[in-house]
Amino acid sequence: MKRILKSCTALALALSASGQAVAQVKEIGAGEGQVNIIAWAGYIERGETDKNYDWVTDFEKATSCKVNVKTAATSDEMVALMNEGGYDLVTASGDASLRLIAGKRVQPVNTDLIKSWSTVDDRLKDAPWFTVDGAHYGVPYQWGPNVLMYNTTVFKEAPKSWNVVFEEMTLPDGKSNKGRVQAYDGPIHVADAANYLMAAKPDLGIKDPYELNEDQYKAALDLLRTQRTLVGRYWHDAMIQIDDFKTEGVVASGSWPFQVNLLAAEKQPVASTIPQEGATGWADTTMMAADAANPNCAYMWMEHSLSPKVQGDLAAWFGSNPAVPAACKGNALLTDEGCKTNGFDDFQKIKFWKTPVSKCATQNDQCVPYYRWVSDYIGVIGGR
Repeated sequence: MKRILKSCTALALALSASGQAVAQVKEIGAGEGQVNIIAWAGYIERGETDKNYDWVTDFEKATSCKVNVKTAATSDEMVALMNEGGYDLVTASGDASLRLIAGKRVQPVNTDLIKSWSTVDDRLKDAPWFTVDGAHYGVPYQWGPNVLMYNTTVFKEAPKSWNVVFEEMTLPDGKSNKGRVQAYDGPIHVADAANYLMAAKPDLGIKDPYELNEDQYKAALDLLRTQRTLVGRYWHDAMIQIDDFKTEGVVASGSWPFQVNLLAAEKQPVASTIPQEGATGWADTTMMAADAANPNCAYMWMEHSLSPKVQGDLAAWFGSNPAVPAACKGNALLTDEGCKTNGFDDFQKIKFWKTPVSKCATQNDQCVPYYRWVSDYIGVIGGR
């Protein structure tokens, strides 16, 4: 917790602290023999779960760089691990990337050394969650929405609103939703509540779910306290959430397409939707540690990660969208309809994760900064 709060304070002090930062690596040399990566579950596969999904083995053979992966369940965990050191790369979401930049835990990348940089989606190339003062602190990896996953035996039709996980109600099967829904175990979930309130209580005047004044923030916390009485478990481990939908009677929750895909592959009665209020989402960036011990292997991996084959296979596996548009065509696993199915054209509809700061664009008053989201959400989960 202290590490997280320290990182948040650094962000609040100055994102411009990077100054005229430049990439440390001027040329790629021989690989060091390994690369250590912090990644979301399902992001780096070597065919162990399904032999069709393997974008590690060929890389290791071609480069002699062994890929070591540490799975992290939340952005805060990723920040804490990067603060501890010992990792070369991290697949950071927008609610972690700027904190890592402000904390000087990552370094700018030399895009001239990444041959596939020119193929990156123009909507992502200069995205503000990893580009500061013109410097790119990584390469885009994947993006997508936070979906509402639901049990199709309970919901014969897709839920139209996020209210099924925020407010007590009787579900279509005649039973209460109390104890049968889940919520994400991370402070960024405050934004999901704010996103719902943008439509449910427009008088609050919320324009951006990550930029909340004191009244808007209080309303979001009050909603989350109501949700606390309904939640059977707060999830952060994707595999545990999958088990909960199979064996623990969970019927609705915010989730990632990854869980939906795995459950569907097991013929479980699940589907997903983006309700009428829209959704938050994530655009993840492969970022390089400031003190990376294996920079050559790290650059080799970043180049490999942008190949259309890797991008398409990963999008098919995770249910996400590729950072390289060329991956949307000709991939046997994703198919030519996969990008459309995964919402490639819905980019503008997604409210991408970002770290809340006190100085914000949509408020005349100051916004509530992230360190308060952290401490207050812990209180909500604890019943305070």
